[in-house]
Amino acid sequence: MMGEATARVPIVELRDVTVLLGGRKGWLRKSVPPVRAVGGVSLSVQQGDILGLVGESGCGKTTLGRTLLGLQRETAGDIRLDGAPVGKLPPKAARRRRNDIHYVHQDAGAALDPWWSIGRTLDEGLRIQGGTAVARRRARVDEILDAVGLDPTTRRRYPHELSGGQLRRVALARILLLRPRFVILDEPTSGLDMSVQATVLNLLLDLRQRFGLTYLFISHDLSVVKRFCDRVAIMYLGRIVELASAADIFAEPRHPYTRALLAAVPRLEGNTRKVEPIEGEPPSAARLPPGCVFSGRCPHAVAECREREPELQAEDGHAVACWRWRDTLEERPAAPPLTGASNEREYAASLAK
Repeated sequence: MMGEATARVPIVELRDVTVLLGGRKGWLRKSVPPVRAVGGVSLSVQQGDILGLVGESGCGKTTLGRTLLGLQRETAGDIRLDGAPVGKLPPKAARRRRNDIHYVHQDAGAALDPWWSIGRTLDEGLRIQGGTAVARRRARVDEILDAVGLDPTTRRRYPHELSGGQLRRVALARILLLRPRFVILDEPTSGLDMSVQATVLNLLLDLRQRFGLTYLFISHDLSVVKRFCDRVAIMYLGRIVELASAADIFAEPRHPYTRALLAAVPRLEGNTRKVEPIEGEPPSAARLPPGCVFSGRCPHAVAECREREPELQAEDGHAVACWRWRDTLEERPAAPPLTGASNEREYAASLAK
């Protein structure tokens, strides 16, 4: 019984995490209110899962990832790793506890020092950890380069000599050297052509199985999210508005914002139908309106939506923060025709064709 209880403990758990950015009190200058980048987010990720995080630019996805890593401190709430709190620890203690969490930046090239060779960049983490001879560090670097599909001679090259797909592989190699368990992938396929995307996705699946990794997958590409992720969290203005399995999100989206995102996906069939944008602009994160943050753009909003903020409530494993989702289910648009692939590898292979 103890083993079963331990297995159910999430590798990462967020409890009502809020992050406020900026703001200043007035004296010689005008007062500026802080921006609520993340507002009361609660999530849990089990070992080996892939959780997709989706939302418009500026909704707080990257801030949430940086907060998990410890680059940004949470204003309120609790972050736990393997059931133990890490959010309120002093910086040095928090860094030691967060060694299992690593981050792959969206711009892999910008995350690498242009003046350092790939070998020196990869060796740096092992050297900082200490206790390893030069020959063993070099053998370890070659082993990881091979694991991500790069030739060991890549050690002598520099970032400007590599393609976008190769830079993504180097970024993965750098964190794998430190043996992570939880990896935050920030737009890992952005800026890549379809065939390279397929290669990167297959690589991520292989590394997940080989090294026992768990992913937080931040992306705008809904076709990738649908086939690659186990569960999907939809984020809007710092709040999670819907959370369910990928199959449920795409088959029966419950929140009006989720439906609007799916309706805006360009279709593959050859017709002249225009893409359906979400009407209006999101409000300022520094001056959020009362009630539901999506009410100003939602065609189904009523007075209650503008007065009371809905909580994320789960039913049959499908959580949604909306007062009227049951009343509007019949009006949902059809899911975008992405691909006919039945699993991740078939999907990745279809992209490569």
